[in-house]
Amino acid sequence: MQRRRKTPSTAFQASSGNEGSSKSTDGEDSQINLHLGKPRRSSYVWLTLFVMIAYCCSAIYTHQFGNMPEPLTAEQAGKRGFSEIEALKHVKALTELGPHPVASETLDSAVQYVLAACQTIQKTAHWEVDVEVDFFHANSGANRLVGGLFMGRTLVYSDLKHVVMRISPKYVSEARELSILVSSHIDTVFSTEGAGDCSSCIAVMMELARGISQWAHGLKRSIIFLFNTGEEEGLNGAHSFITQHPWSETIRMAIDLEAMGIGGKSGIFQAGPHPWAIERFASVAKYPSGQTIAQDLFSSGAIKSATDFQVYKEVAGLSGLDFAYVDNTAVYHTKNDKIALLNEGSLQHLGENMLAFLLDVAASPQFPQTHTTEAKEETSQNNAIYFDILGTYMVIYHQKFANMLHTSVILQSLLIWTTSLFMGGFPAAASLALSCLSVLLMWVFALGFSFLAAFFLPLISWSPVPYVSTPWLVVGLFAAPAFLGALIGQHLGYLLLRKYLLSVHSRRKQLSLAVQVEIVKFEAERWLYKAGSFQWLILLILGSYYKIGSSYLALVWLVSPAFTYGFLEATLTPARLPKPLKLATLLLGLAVPVLISGGTFIRLAGIVIGSLVRLDRNPGGTPEWLGNFAVAGFIAALLCLTLVYLLAYVHISDAKMAITLGTLMLFSVSLAVVLSGVVPPFTEDTARSVNVVHVVDATGNFAEGKQQNISSYVSLFSTTPGKLVKEVEQIQEGFVCGRDKEVDFVTFSVKYGCLTYKDAGSDWSESEIPKLHVDNDAKGEERITRVLIDTKGSVRWVLAINTEEIKDFKFEDTKNSEELIPMGEKGGEDGWHIIQFSGGKNAPTLFDLTLQWRRTGSTQTSKEEQRPLLKLRTDVFKTTAITKRILMKLPRWCSLFGKSTSPHTFAFLRDLPVNF
Repeated sequence: MQRRRKTPSTAFQASSGNEGSSKSTDGEDSQINLHLGKPRRSSYVWLTLFVMIAYCCSAIYTHQFGNMPEPLTAEQAGKRGFSEIEALKHVKALTELGPHPVASETLDSAVQYVLAACQTIQKTAHWEVDVEVDFFHANSGANRLVGGLFMGRTLVYSDLKHVVMRISPKYVSEARELSILVSSHIDTVFSTEGAGDCSSCIAVMMELARGISQWAHGLKRSIIFLFNTGEEEGLNGAHSFITQHPWSETIRMAIDLEAMGIGGKSGIFQAGPHPWAIERFASVAKYPSGQTIAQDLFSSGAIKSATDFQVYKEVAGLSGLDFAYVDNTAVYHTKNDKIALLNEGSLQHLGENMLAFLLDVAASPQFPQTHTTEAKEETSQNNAIYFDILGTYMVIYHQKFANMLHTSVILQSLLIWTTSLFMGGFPAAASLALSCLSVLLMWVFALGFSFLAAFFLPLISWSPVPYVSTPWLVVGLFAAPAFLGALIGQHLGYLLLRKYLLSVHSRRKQLSLAVQVEIVKFEAERWLYKAGSFQWLILLILGSYYKIGSSYLALVWLVSPAFTYGFLEATLTPARLPKPLKLATLLLGLAVPVLISGGTFIRLAGIVIGSLVRLDRNPGGTPEWLGNFAVAGFIAALLCLTLVYLLAYVHISDAKMAITLGTLMLFSVSLAVVLSGVVPPFTEDTARSVNVVHVVDATGNFAEGKQQNISSYVSLFSTTPGKLVKEVEQIQEGFVCGRDKEVDFVTFSVKYGCLTYKDAGSDWSESEIPKLHVDNDAKGEERITRVLIDTKGSVRWVLAINTEEIKDFKFEDTKNSEELIPMGEKGGEDGWHIIQFSGGKNAPTLFDLTLQWRRTGSTQTSKEEQRPLLKLRTDVFKTTAITKRILMKLPRWCSLFGKSTSPHTFAFLRDLPVNF
């Protein structure tokens, strides 16, 4: 017996009569047309829909990240509560000192202020609470981290001073044996007073310590507050404490407070590896905030930064939580990290959350007894996946549960798709392929249109990133062309799909062409909607395979729309009558995904935009359009992922032309705003990052032991994309810009910058130039070279060792005869191993470097091809007359930018050739 496959057209077959009868067919067609109806999707409906979705996303973002608690006074908080008003007094006192980097007088003042505040807490503590305050002077040490920002480097430190305070219940003798660490850093970079990074964190810790010192009943654990220095120079404060302080042996959990912006809600962006801490936090925090997607981005290296939490986790093997402020990330490490921009309620939010959490874990009978409580394999299965909903509730589940949940959803989805394709046969498979092609075309056109706008923007605007001070401009500049491209791309796929379906239906003559066209439109619309869920299914499969925590986003964007479609649209009858998608299907299906991810996606976009001010790690080393491509690509990807269902709803409407014109108008208006200069790219509060460095360049001057041709100049460069034409026009001072002279600052290179030699030969002498002296060179079976290094008073410097020539080395402090870096396997990046040194004012400046060569003679024969054997940059914390004059003329929308690898305003460059 031959089986006849049912098709959608069989639902419309006449039960009896002559199929060729025109009258009969016309009657059927009219009944079917009446049943099908015409979807009313005018431009007004679409405008209302878009406004409603945009408003919901904005409201979700505002409630989730902008809804701050009311700051409390000391009277309102009480003796045992947290008061933002009191904490702000500490922020004000620390920021009034100005920038306080390592080795500065202002840092000494800041440390003394924190010490005095801790001693006051000690004196006023509850009589049943022991408060111990230790002014800890760390010895020299070396920190070599396995991964992250400092991979391939050895971070050496000396003469660092920290304030450590331990609060314990007086009558619980075993409390000191198991402790909780709360840590942040006092020091700032040289370019900022550091209201956010991290005076706000220090202030929160001091107010927390004051409140906890008034508690007595119920505490079973000690709480250690570490106010360290040296974090900005390579996480050295945390490393020196963990490796040298006797209290560190008792710590079983580490909490790090950080800032990568200023103010807002301080959320968890790293947790674990053991999930106990975040589970306790979620159960007691009043305003829980944290996103696994932030942890995934940070651990992937997409965010080029590092925190003390890496030391606690990697060196000490501790689990815990890492918090950070990320509002207005464009001010990070610039002059605008100031108390005036600190959002009201920010400290109250973090303080109340931390107070509830610390009191809970300190009183809990369940507490980690060792540094690592599980094997690595078991810990990876128990990694916490977490996210907050509207900042009021936090969802947490383990990776093991995620594996089961995701696998279940994937298998059920594949089963449904396989069954559907089997029942539908080749037409269904072809329809799925064409609907997926529409998704692919949507991505291609969305990315193409947004990248095109990103490429041409630097050609018509004086700044390649003209939207940094006004991030909402990206909606018109990049989101509009991306949306238009997505609409066009998916519509092309829709036309191909409709053409194919029409050819399938036209083989049967039961219905007129007009009716078949209407049926095909509705069927194509449904296939496009289902293709959106298929896209998210692929992402869920990939995320589950690589165990990416933020795969929960793919889960909610797959399950909710698919479930709503099945509930409102699907039928068990394979011969169902196609109908246009219901508006209710769209709204109900998107409600949960938008609620969970709408605010987070806006937050991430803001972070990406703010990060552009420090995008170019090697100034001039990347194309000017690259930053725009990053923002445009991110926005286009978000639109393609989240609007794939919504776009399926537009192709059979009358609103396509209105939507296209509206999108083009939005793009045109945004472009006009940029070109007119009504909205400047940078403002005094959102500044462009620049560096002004007076350089004494003594590289290439080792020939025959004589120093010659030493040059001195002021280098102006920027980590923000774009040329420095407007800055130089305002500063003048004889700057010449271009790529003619590449300046090698050892940790990075300035490939495009501006130089002036005007008045650069004063305010320094040749006696200040650091020395690299070859003391001994033994060329036996194994070549060993001893180099004496004199940094001439500089206690902040970087040394690059050529690992193509040198296989190992030993580094010693000459004055104290102390081995800082022993012989042993050492990694490198791009053929260099970097020693990064920073210390206090009494740190050593004379060193011995013993080099073990890979071969007796160098393979570098051509002088032009030779890379130096050693490269040295020493930084001096002073401002020469020419530098001071330039800084005074610097536009107000520019700010010096500081980081661990950037030089101060005065630097010496020196090298040692291979064939010395």
